[in-house]
Amino acid sequence: MGRLDDKVALITGAGAGLGAAMARRFHEEGARVVVNDLDPGAAKSVAQEVGGRAIACDVADSAAVRAMFEEAFREHGRLDVLVNNAGIGVQNEEASERFNQRSLAQAAEMQAGGPIRTHLDRTVELSDEEWRRMLAVHLDGTFFCCREGLKIMNPQLAGSIVNLGSIMGTAGGGGLPDYCAAKAGILGLTRSLAREVASRGIRVNAIAPGWIETAMTDAVSTVRPLLEAQTPLGRFGEPDDVAWAAVYLASDEAKFVTGQVLSPNGGWHMSQ
Repeated sequence: MGRLDDKVALITGAGAGLGAAMARRFHEEGARVVVNDLDPGAAKSVAQEVGGRAIACDVADSAAVRAMFEEAFREHGRLDVLVNNAGIGVQNEEASERFNQRSLAQAAEMQAGGPIRTHLDRTVELSDEEWRRMLAVHLDGTFFCCREGLKIMNPQLAGSIVNLGSIMGTAGGGGLPDYCAAKAGILGLTRSLAREVASRGIRVNAIAPGWIETAMTDAVSTVRPLLEAQTPLGRFGEPDDVAWAAVYLASDEAKFVTGQVLSPNGGWHMSQ
């Protein structure tokens, strides 16, 4: 018997990284998985691997999200688990490299006892377009998917929603104002929804990962030694560290857990 036997699960951003790891573990635990990704090829590849359905769409597009959930419902007739994982990192490679170099320089100045002459200055350099796209994918996308998912779960009087936050949404992080704001918003949305839908027996929780080995964290490879030094377990986590947390929250093992933030972070932030 699997921990998710016969449950229908829709996972966004599941064409790679954390989402793909979750899709594989959900499948192994008996779930029927709908794999979403912006990249149709990536979604199809993972869906074939887990014997599920691939539906490509941009979660920041509310009409496309609505169509995705309608398609999933036509095929399965129910929805037991929704995992809102789709997200993006820093969209500008040049800005990412500036952040890395400035972080290293600032850390060296601090270690030398100052003065601090290097400043991150990401907020004043961030464009309107970068700010809006970050919030659109993470926060709007999570809301759009929750709204459509609840249209299916509400009449069932059952379901589990797992939203992907981040330690950047709990502890904050200098130089990442758009990402931190989006992830903090997701945690607030999670708590609000958990209270709203508890009367229907639906649970809503969040996962706030620390530094995990994915393509997204490749962008911080330059400062990785600093991040590992700040992590008590001394390393980055693996995608499965997040996938197993999602399996737990989606399963009946967590039937009395709602409105919570589970944070696999190697001890980087201990006040969840």
